[in-house]
Amino acid sequence: MKAPKRIVVVGGVAAGMSAASQAKRRLPSATVTVFEKGPYISYGACGMPYNLEDPERDIEDLVVLSPEKARDDRGIDLHVRHEVTEVDLEGGQVVVRDLENGADRREPFDALVIATGARAVRIPLPGMDLPGVHVLRDLMDGAAIKRILSTGPRKAVVIGAGYIGMEMAHVLTARGLKVTVLEKLPQVIPGWCSETVAVVQEELERHGVDVRTGVTVTGAEAGPDGRVAAVATDAGNFEAELVILAVGVRPNVELAAAAGLRIGETGAIWVSQTQQTSHEAVWAAGDCAEAYHRILRRNAWIPLGTTANKQGRIAGANVVGAGQRFAGIVGTAGFQVFDLEVARSGIGEDQARQEGFDPVTVTIRQRSRAHGYPGGTPIKVTLVADGPTGLLLGGELVGPEGAALRSNILATALASHMTVADLQGLDLVYAPPFAPVWDPILVAANQLIKRVGRNGK
Repeated sequence: MKAPKRIVVVGGVAAGMSAASQAKRRLPSATVTVFEKGPYISYGACGMPYNLEDPERDIEDLVVLSPEKARDDRGIDLHVRHEVTEVDLEGGQVVVRDLENGADRREPFDALVIATGARAVRIPLPGMDLPGVHVLRDLMDGAAIKRILSTGPRKAVVIGAGYIGMEMAHVLTARGLKVTVLEKLPQVIPGWCSETVAVVQEELERHGVDVRTGVTVTGAEAGPDGRVAAVATDAGNFEAELVILAVGVRPNVELAAAAGLRIGETGAIWVSQTQQTSHEAVWAAGDCAEAYHRILRRNAWIPLGTTANKQGRIAGANVVGAGQRFAGIVGTAGFQVFDLEVARSGIGEDQARQEGFDPVTVTIRQRSRAHGYPGGTPIKVTLVADGPTGLLLGGELVGPEGAALRSNILATALASHMTVADLQGLDLVYAPPFAPVWDPILVAANQLIKRVGRNGK
């Protein structure tokens, strides 16, 4: 592969800046140009809910890298408030619009990295564009919500009971608001097992959150001042001075699709494990792109910051010919809601059955620390395996302490294609302040192995 002289990266933040930094570090002679349509190039987006919880913190505390430092310290030709509107693959150039003055120009490239991310879904219903209705996706969203919180609203409605919905229910309650969570499906955190859901639901109610599941939102209504005053549903109206839309995200693939790049079955940009797209001179990374799933053994779309950073590094390295591979994901994720840690890795029982496995499941309850050591709390662990083979497929953990980081044990086991017997035999740490002699993961494995084929193999 001939070393590229001109590398263009479309989009900054996690994947884009990782790709640009890696390419420039490996090939300092190349001109690496980043076009980011927003004003920020690198920030901790996942930290926004916790920033919002603290009224004393500035939202820009989350900024990791400024455009000036990217230019001066890393040698990256960086342009904020510049949007790439067209990719001409045949001509090897992109059309870029300066959003400050509206001027368009063409920028040539030898290699291109697309890191256009994903956008929050906005419900196309009456009133969902009223002042006071917000999504939480980028730093500007966080700044807008923080400004509203500074005015002292009393009631909020969160539409959607996924990760962001749970975090925002926690944050807004902590800020003194009366919070209602509306979810159209029959349970909070859709897709999780009923044992985990029950613990989370109880925690929400214990902190005074009004949880309504199986509710269909029909719109939002304005008050006399023109701002949102209520959310309308088939179960009645719910008053709100602040509404958070947390109903999911969609990959930004329009630019790639218009250029003729392959879009995968998930709706995100198809990539190989080298992050290369269907065109030999174009790579893609982050929330706009698919990722290889080690359990499903095919591409999936699970947009998370940790994946974006890893894919960006791989894309940036391979643009200059490193030949690296992204090993893949196993679907590890977690969140905090009030005093609970909630985490998972792999696939659940229902998805396992849909994928053609014959799953068996077990749920156990075990303390996080040794018996008699002060401060231990119960952890609920659910494990899923393929019945005939004993192959571990996934798991969930929920509890006040020690749940989230224990999911990394499952992530490692799943990435290694361990069986339940393999998991059962792991030499995990034992020390009374940290874990009992039988760690909750091992207790669950001991129970699950009774339900799989002989010896769990």
